[in-house]
Amino acid sequence: MKHTVEMGKALYQSYGISYEEYNQDLDNLLKIERIREKDYQQSMKIVKELAHL
Repeated sequence: MKHTVEMGKALYQSYGISYEEYNQDLDNLLKIERIREKDYQQSMKIVKELAHL
């Protein structure tokens, strides 16, 4: 996937890691992806709860 400057800035602002570090180190990539998945699951839980109001 080709990344943009904005994507790199967002990654750094959100997780404190550059795109190069993210892409070149499997441990960093997996760590960030676990965090992203957890954030996604939490947001889906909130959406589901709000839909039932």
